[in-house]
Amino acid sequence: MHKDNTKLTEEIIRASGVNPKKCMKCGKCSATCPAYDEMEYHPHQFVYMVESGDIEPLMNSKSLYMCLSCFACIDRCPRGVEPAKLVEAVRLSVIRQQGKNHMTADDVPAKLSEDLPQQAIVSAFRKYTK
Repeated sequence: MHKDNTKLTEEIIRASGVNPKKCMKCGKCSATCPAYDEMEYHPHQFVYMVESGDIEPLMNSKSLYMCLSCFACIDRCPRGVEPAKLVEAVRLSVIRQQGKNHMTADDVPAKLSEDLPQQAIVSAFRKYTK
């Protein structure tokens, strides 16, 4: 694995909070995916490719944008692996590399309000600090 790929893989795993090594490659996540027929890389392949550091094909794949984020793959996984979160982390990495992430962590405090749930605040900092 190339040094840049290692760093990118670690960043994606950290941003997603997912441990792809827990995957036993049973394919239940892919079997339940409503976008399966539209995807070049299916959820179980996505997990394996992140685990093995094969990130570049994922970043260039339209599968990133075919994921419906319905979390059916998460519900079906017997090991608690969350493929949709890995897809989201890779998608965010692509967006950031393209310079289309219009916020930084420093912008978050100015957008806070008293009515905002704490979970939203934590999510915003999690998203924009990685």
